Amino acid sequence: MKVLITGGAGFIGSHVVRLFANKYPDYHIYNLDLLTYAGNLENLKDVENLPNYTFIKGDIVDQYFIDGLFETYKFDSVIHLAAESHVDRSIADPLAFVKTNVIGTMNLLNAFKTLWKDNFKSKLFYHISTDEVYGSLGQEGFFTEKTSYDPNSPYSASKASSDHFVRAYGETYGMPYIISNCSNNYGENQFPEKLIPLFINNIIHNKPLPVYGDGNYTRDWLYVKDHAIAIDLVFHKGKNHETYNIGGFNEWKNIDLVKLLCQQMDEKLNREKGTSEKLITYVKDRPGHDLRYAIDATKINKELGWKPSVTFEEGLDITIDWYLSNEDWLQSITNGDYQNYYQKQYH
Repeated sequence: MKVLITGGAGFIGSHVVRLFANKYPDYHIYNLDLLTYAGNLENLKDVENLPNYTFIKGDIVDQYFIDGLFETYKFDSVIHLAAESHVDRSIADPLAFVKTNVIGTMNLLNAFKTLWKDNFKSKLFYHISTDEVYGSLGQEGFFTEKTSYDPNSPYSASKASSDHFVRAYGETYGMPYIISNCSNNYGENQFPEKLIPLFINNIIHNKPLPVYGDGNYTRDWLYVKDHAIAIDLVFHKGKNHETYNIGGFNEWKNIDLVKLLCQQMDEKLNREKGTSEKLITYVKDRPGHDLRYAIDATKINKELGWKPSVTFEEGLDITIDWYLSNEDWLQSITNGDYQNYYQKQYH
């Protein structure tokens, strides 16, 4: 089986590529990534020489490139992770999110449809999305697969649009597809613009920890390796034209998460208790900030037998240890030197 994984050098994508390349030697895994600021091939040094792995540098927004790629390699399946994903960046430049998340997805759908036409047997287009498409929850309730879409940021609107196009191609052209919507991911190799690695890095260097508003925004946190395992299950056992919500059963208010992170960091850095909490700085709130996300992952648990393998406290402990043991990686990411790896390895 020829499996195209888009965004495979990114945070979640690299964990999925590693899992599939190692677990399925009879598959050939093609990793397509543009290597923007969040894509880092150093994340995959341990698999880059496997005989069933191929890296392809390219942009899903380039229609002619994508059409040629599908014609050349004739991918049997697509796991589509490539996306612009940071809400703050989407507020500053919404058109960039439309290009990548909507047009890029459309290019992949069109190429997949053109290649296989009416012969979709044993083929699959698996689209990875986010819980943010559902909008904001109050103090009660959970997002289910039946929750109506109500996106509130340019990022979530672009992902909602791409979800709708995937479903439309399934209904209109009979394309086989599955969609999964995940909660906030955390873990190893995450680019330090996201809350947890950003704050780990700031604590290491005694920099302020910027908390939006009053810090009471609530998120459901999913350990990235658990997410990769869920993607594996959905890809192989999920039902055609179905949606699966993947959540960590770990709701945390931002301020409580930050305080837990500070406590664990103080212990690991042998600092006096309460030292890192003094770095917490409340900043002006983000426009259109959703109050609460919470996923009901009952469906994937009952149908596919998936559940998180770690609690948030356990996963956070593992994550902190990884960043403290890989400060060179963190430094190369923050100063931009990680981009040099591609030049050295592939040129």
